[in-house]
Amino acid sequence: MSAFAADIGDKQTSKEKMMVPTIGQVIKCYRIIAQTEWMKTGRPGKETAANAVRGTMQVCRAAGIGIESSVSELTRRRFDDALVTFTGKGLSRISALSYVFQLRAIFAKWCEPYYKDAGWDMPKLEFPVFRAKAPRYVRPSAEMLARVKSWYSQLTNEHWFAATMMLEFAMRNGDVLRLSKANFVEKEGRHFLNYIPHKTALSSGRHVCWPIHDSIWEKIEGYGGLDCLDVTDEIFDDLNRELRSMGFRGHKGAYELRKICIDHIYQRYGAEMAVSISGDDIKTISRYYADPAQPNIGAARVIDLL
Repeated sequence: MSAFAADIGDKQTSKEKMMVPTIGQVIKCYRIIAQTEWMKTGRPGKETAANAVRGTMQVCRAAGIGIESSVSELTRRRFDDALVTFTGKGLSRISALSYVFQLRAIFAKWCEPYYKDAGWDMPKLEFPVFRAKAPRYVRPSAEMLARVKSWYSQLTNEHWFAATMMLEFAMRNGDVLRLSKANFVEKEGRHFLNYIPHKTALSSGRHVCWPIHDSIWEKIEGYGGLDCLDVTDEIFDDLNRELRSMGFRGHKGAYELRKICIDHIYQRYGAEMAVSISGDDIKTISRYYADPAQPNIGAARVIDLL
């Protein structure tokens, strides 16, 4: 047995037993090697690795496979069973496939040398070939946007703060949960939201520094400041439920607030400002967060611009 196999706490001594590991053994090993690789290269991020493990557990549960089962049980038919179970529970096809692709991360190419060091002969898994893409963004109707505006005006305390960070600053819910006082800076008498979006920190690495409107800052101070606004996962559960009750059908209802923000900044101030507030590149924005096909400017004649 290799030193690495001993490091992960596997007490088996039979080479034959070690040839094809169980799903649980692979999960245990992946947790360690993901941390090792992160220390060396900065990838995968801690949340990415945690999501990969959660996705694997969800797929196994949906397919009726115990983690004590052999990895060879992860067949194409089992993946199909899991997808049927997910969609049968009301998940969209995109959300269902996302769990399978989270599992796929545990069997990524960079993991193979570590598994080989553990003495494992990993079977080649057959994954669904279709990688789901979210549909293009379509701007909500004026009536739905009016409902959002009315709903937002009635929010208070942590619900207001969480919604504001998404609707006014296009933040993802995970970034809102990670906020600290250090992310709110003052420059020349003005307050700014200052952070790096976690999801794109390793890809684009874009830095967001967006001015905070005086009325928003005054309201934050009116609640006692940032120390008195404790946003939790339960807050976002409430926002998700309320947005879905308005007619939004996305898997994460509250995420529509981020889309509304980016779309309106895009339409009013242009693509560069949409990039600045979102932390994403223009290609991503124009497909998933803005609707260039529906301009909100009045009728114009190009001949008048000449």
